[in-house]
Amino acid sequence: MDSDFRSGCPIATTLDLVGDRWTLVLLRDMINGKARFSEFLDSPERITTNVLTDRLGRMEAAGLVTRTAYQDRPRRFAYSLTEKGAALTPVMQAMCRWANAWIPDTWVPPESFMAL
Repeated sequence: MDSDFRSGCPIATTLDLVGDRWTLVLLRDMINGKARFSEFLDSPERITTNVLTDRLGRMEAAGLVTRTAYQDRPRRFAYSLTEKGAALTPVMQAMCRWANAWIPDTWVPPESFMAL
C-alpha cells in the first residue's frame, strides 16, 4: 500500500486523492472545457492563485491531469484530464444528482455535463 494513503479502504484512498476543497471543482471545470490557469481563476468559487498552483501540481502528480505548454514567454500551461481523471465523471454526476435532490437551491448542472 502506498504510504500516501491512510488505509486500504477504497473510500479513504479516493478521498486522500480528491477529498480536499478544490480538486473536484477543478476536475468539474476541466470536464466542462476549462484548461488554462486564468480560466480556473474565473470560476465562481474564487480559488486563490497559490492554492490553484498547489492543487494543479498535486493533481498532475496523482496522474489526474497532464499539462502542456502553450506559451514560452512567459511559460504557460494548459491542463487536461487523463483517463484516470476523466473516470471520476460518473462520481461527480452522482454528487450533482444527490445535491440537487437533497440540498435546496443547488445549481442544476448543464445537460452536456450530465450526458457524458
